[in-house]
Amino acid sequence: MLNRLFHLNENKTDIRTEVIAGITTFLTMAYIVFVNPTILKAAGMPFEATMVMTCIAAAICTLVMGLMTNYPFAMAAGMGINAFVAFTVVSGMKLPWQTAMGMVVIEGIIIAILVLTKLREALMDSIPLNLKRAIGAGIGLFIALIGLKDGGLIVADPATFVTMGKVNDPTVIVALIGLLVTIALLSRKVKGSILIGILAATFAGFFIHMGNSTVTHAPSQVFTSFSHDTFSTFFKADIKAAFSLTFASLIFALLVSDFFDTMGTVVSVGEQAGFVDKEGRLPGLRNVLLADSIGAILGGLFCCSSNTTYVESASGVAEGGRTGLTSVVVALLFVLAAFFAPIVGVVPSAAVAPALIVVGFLMMGIVKDIDIEHVEEGFPAFITIIGMPFTYSIADGIGLGMISYVVICLARGSYKKVHPLTYFAAAMFVVHFVLKTV
Repeated sequence: MLNRLFHLNENKTDIRTEVIAGITTFLTMAYIVFVNPTILKAAGMPFEATMVMTCIAAAICTLVMGLMTNYPFAMAAGMGINAFVAFTVVSGMKLPWQTAMGMVVIEGIIIAILVLTKLREALMDSIPLNLKRAIGAGIGLFIALIGLKDGGLIVADPATFVTMGKVNDPTVIVALIGLLVTIALLSRKVKGSILIGILAATFAGFFIHMGNSTVTHAPSQVFTSFSHDTFSTFFKADIKAAFSLTFASLIFALLVSDFFDTMGTVVSVGEQAGFVDKEGRLPGLRNVLLADSIGAILGGLFCCSSNTTYVESASGVAEGGRTGLTSVVVALLFVLAAFFAPIVGVVPSAAVAPALIVVGFLMMGIVKDIDIEHVEEGFPAFITIIGMPFTYSIADGIGLGMISYVVICLARGSYKKVHPLTYFAAAMFVVHFVLKTV
């Protein structure tokens, strides 16, 4: 039955591989169960209710993605968007969180309309192939940077911005153990190498001390403590209050971030999995984008911020995940996480860090296919690649690359080479960057 539903044989995979891929993806992105409610708590939202809604929304959205597209993409509350909602919209502008979530719903509806009118799909198809490849490589660097930071391998420095972490730091030791195990198994082509690396680092963390405690903490309880306030945020988005021209610029900022973050993730993970054709197009892209827009709407209605396609899906792809069955496994684990959050919290960020570094390495392989001899595409590709880690934003990296591509083509007089929608996207980013500075 599963073989017929997900076409496992056609995709040269099996149930065991898809399950391992799903578990790996979930463990790599499980941090969102705790990070999202922590961020939204700054907006005055109750932690427990937001945590449960984060799990339920991620489960539903990932299930929809898997069944609608048969791709191994997972979804959850988007990092960056949640921070924008909490610190810019609510804390900065002193707006109620209900209004902020109403903006997320409106933004999701606008994106859904763009998908149904095929504008979003056409925009993705209009991007030059070299730029698409650069997006994948840039995301690889971005993921690796996150892994290096979470593992304590690089730390902030007031003089040089970043510097190498201390090798005797317990977090670094755990991350290095996980990295060595993962690389050793990967080099021997052992299935489940990334998952085994995460588990090995987590286990090692029980024996490596950080001050008076270990890096990996045993859970104080097994089940999530549910109360009458657990569902207090459900469907509390104030769409009517958010539907105002006063908030147009805020909704636009949300839309640009959500729109292009997803675009970058889908292109890069699809490329890594071998789904895209020679022109860099993903078959069935419309369904992927529609599922993603549904995630934005549901994230707003569930009041846990916009749900978007997660770049951590690449970790499951690296383990061989090739169908929607991987997504279904992730969805089921998010359901369990709502009930067993303390157990999920056992895995420290240091144990996940090696997975992100290795996935970043795997995604960088696309660099060899980028044509850097021609400046009009080579330089924008370079800007895209370095823009993502240096701005700590997938969307901003894409924006810098697209703007530079348009500017160089205009300077060379080859303006006819640029697709009209690429001009439109570059203009959107110019507006987006200006709004970020005011």
